[in-house]
Amino acid sequence: MTRKTDLDAAARAVGHTFKDKDLLRHALVHSSASAGRGTATYERLEFLGDRVLGLVVAEMIYLRFPAETEGDLARRHAALVRREALTRVAETAGLGQYIVMSRGEEDAGGRTNPAILADVCEALLGALYLDGGLHVAAAFIEAHWPVMMEESLAPPKDAKTALQEWAQSRGLPLPVYETVALQGPDHSPVFTVRVSVQGISPAEASGASKRVAAQAAARTLLEKVT
Repeated sequence: MTRKTDLDAAARAVGHTFKDKDLLRHALVHSSASAGRGTATYERLEFLGDRVLGLVVAEMIYLRFPAETEGDLARRHAALVRREALTRVAETAGLGQYIVMSRGEEDAGGRTNPAILADVCEALLGALYLDGGLHVAAAFIEAHWPVMMEESLAPPKDAKTALQEWAQSRGLPLPVYETVALQGPDHSPVFTVRVSVQGISPAEASGASKRVAAQAAARTLLEKVT
């Protein structure tokens, strides 16, 4: 069983009056609420929103940090479009309360699940883009992302680099990465990678590619030791 959501309240939280409310409605529907019903979910809009976010953030950091190299900008970009940033924005905007999901998903903590919140945030960006154009989607991004953009004056290091430097500073061998599982269909694989550092319990994480999973595993291990 699912419950309806207040689209007007959701629109106010996003800060945009939708001409096509179906776009907003679809952006808030979790797959658990559409099972057997054929209802559109946020997944297609999420795909679009990811690309919109990437473009707008790229322009923002390009203009904000004119002296930085491509590598520096790339590290900033990766930090600002990753799940943690999207989840943070979703929490700030209070999006969790508007997601349409099954009772079972809700009871399992779906409204505060970081992955779901991040996906819905991306889907809303896709909906904003389709309803009002790039400038409308950009307005939402420019209202929420600059706070995170200004938190680090130096370009952030990727997690694998940071973990390697941490190990070297303590005279330890370099971290070792191992792919321990591969699940899902060929068109949407999920890799699980384990990272080990001598003398420390290993950490595992999953992602849509080995690179993403390795970065996530390194980040998890860093959180344990720092």
